[in-house]
Amino acid sequence: MSFPRQQARTQRFTIGVPRNFQISPDGERVTFLRGRHGMDKATCLWQYVTETGAVTALADPSALGADDENLPPEERARRERMREHGGGIVSYTVDDAFTRAVFTLSGRVFYVDLVGDDNAPRELPVATPAVDPRISPAGDRVAYVHHGAVRVIDIVDNGDQDRDRVLVEPDGEHVTWGLADLVSAEEMNRMRGFWWAPDGASLAVSRVDEADVNRWYVGDPNRPEQEPRPLRYPAAGTANPDVRLAVIAVPSPTAYRRDGRPEPTPIEWDREELPYLPTVDWTTGPDGNPTLVFTAQSRDQGTLALFSADPDTGLVSRTRTESDDVWVELMPGVPDFTASGELVWIGRQGGSGERRVFVGDRAISGDDVYVRAVVGVDGDRVLFSGSPAGCPGDQSLWLADTRAGTCAPVELPEGTDDGHGGLRAGRLRGDTLVLQHRSMDFTGVRTFVVSNASTQTRRTHGEIESVAEVPELPEPRVRTWLAGERRIPTALVLPSWYREGQAPLPVLMAPYGGPHAQRVLNARGAYLSSQWFAEQGFAVLIADGRGTPGVGVEWEQAVHHDLAEPVLADQVAALEDAARRFDCLDTSRVGIHGWSFGGYLSALAVLRRPEVFHVAVAGAPVIDWTLYDTHYTERYLGLPQEREEVYAGSSLMSDAAKLERPLMLIHGLIDDNVVFAHTQRMSEALLAAGRPHTVLPLAGVTHSPADPVTAENLLLLQVDFLKENLKGAPGA
Repeated sequence: MSFPRQQARTQRFTIGVPRNFQISPDGERVTFLRGRHGMDKATCLWQYVTETGAVTALADPSALGADDENLPPEERARRERMREHGGGIVSYTVDDAFTRAVFTLSGRVFYVDLVGDDNAPRELPVATPAVDPRISPAGDRVAYVHHGAVRVIDIVDNGDQDRDRVLVEPDGEHVTWGLADLVSAEEMNRMRGFWWAPDGASLAVSRVDEADVNRWYVGDPNRPEQEPRPLRYPAAGTANPDVRLAVIAVPSPTAYRRDGRPEPTPIEWDREELPYLPTVDWTTGPDGNPTLVFTAQSRDQGTLALFSADPDTGLVSRTRTESDDVWVELMPGVPDFTASGELVWIGRQGGSGERRVFVGDRAISGDDVYVRAVVGVDGDRVLFSGSPAGCPGDQSLWLADTRAGTCAPVELPEGTDDGHGGLRAGRLRGDTLVLQHRSMDFTGVRTFVVSNASTQTRRTHGEIESVAEVPELPEPRVRTWLAGERRIPTALVLPSWYREGQAPLPVLMAPYGGPHAQRVLNARGAYLSSQWFAEQGFAVLIADGRGTPGVGVEWEQAVHHDLAEPVLADQVAALEDAARRFDCLDTSRVGIHGWSFGGYLSALAVLRRPEVFHVAVAGAPVIDWTLYDTHYTERYLGLPQEREEVYAGSSLMSDAAKLERPLMLIHGLIDDNVVFAHTQRMSEALLAAGRPHTVLPLAGVTHSPADPVTAENLLLLQVDFLKENLKGAPGA
């Protein structure tokens, strides 16, 4: 099987990799998701027993009549925001005691017992389609969303007619309860809209009113019989949805029948000052009662506030404020709380310097660590991820014991450390650590289960097997370094067959190049596509310039009010530095290709630096930043009404007449993230300027193609386009 086909059918070799781990309170059992083999899209739910290493399949979608073609629109939207192209069970929740798990398939809800002898999945008689079912902490109820209403069903059937009951339903034409709006899910990584209280007596629920949000329409020309789908899209400078928060009691069926639906208790804060709602969660106060905690952010994203609220009265108090003259980054995993009630937070000391992990007022991470996330809090232990200073391509874990006052890097199990860094991720509970490792020394992912992780008696019980396919591709031939005066993280990928002294190779630059994504990583899996392109006769060059994560706050914020010049200048600088280092690069033949922000950067390159870049392929590119969403775009460029010159400088519409190099634009017609209008308007501008170009519209495709045939052929078409047009470049 060819590599393009294999990569497409395996979803970039992610099918078969264990993921979505949950750990029992005693650390003795681990549940996870994984396909049965490397091309099995019907993801199953499994359980691993720590002591014996036994693995059992708990739920197999193929045996439950799953139909991934018949998903509710809300679930499709959730998966698009999560970039989830898998099928079967893609998410699940467990109760606090780890006795039950709940998941959804094709809008139906199932639960499975995690203890006892009868572990057969059982379907709950919910109102369908059901979206985002979540089990209560006690494991006796499931809350879910149905047509914008939040409902609760008791798991045990006592014959009560109100076993499945509505807690709250839409109170307006454009209102939903319990679902995340587009910008919360796409840009804040908040995929959910309701949260169980620790005692299971109530839910915190978000209310979203999109009445004032732009109504756009996304249609598939391949299906002319279908009406275009309306999309509420808050473009830069326009109205956001009105997002509110309330606490709703969860009555028993008897109380529900007697008293009717509970009245929501509104949680009020200054939403004029702080309209965004990035996180919501609960903690238990010193008195043992549940306390609601949430963060709210200003529209200019210079202020992030942490609030606590009394769920009975709705009384709110601000407990912490983070401010920045540029923007406050939303950091994963916080806020959280230790068992002793101390706040776990990521912030900058006094609003300056690098980010640190704080427990209370104490910084527990060193100033030599680029902090990425708090991975988990287990009692008074805090697990966080980051990169050692000067090593942005590595991602490591640190485990801090806040009572003992210790903090140390998490080591790999004895005999498995290659000494070459790599990417490490984990999950911790009951002092059992599930540790995943990716490296340049092997292909794929290794998953270890370690008990007593915070002690000197830590014990590795074994591995949870990955059944992912092995790429039919030579081992990646990669050199990484920090390029130029700015020390830009850079990687060069050469063909396996290339030898010193052979004719120089045309260069293919393959950036993402923008915020929140890195491509220069110390893991083989990061370079599989690049190695395949290299095998076609290219020297592939990848550079993570200013704006990308991994280096530092100043590096990330260097794109403030300019998403064009710094990112493009760093691609050019990396190319020039590589050419000085290596004789194998023919810089008279340079192509560039990328997707999303990388697509924007590719189009930008041939439009503004045609003397350097000779051909470009731009996939799903942002062309006009006024067409992209509020939270992302305004963070970097401000409001378009106030900074017209900034938007003009970063957008590409006015550059159309400058095009003098071959440009291919690829775009999904039903993309609801970077809408097709970007490519359509650019093509119209190029046509009006008399500039030839190529447009490849993808019918039925969203922001990234999931269909294996489409994904495979896209690689082949890009290679043909790049090769053909580099033949005519100077020096070819």
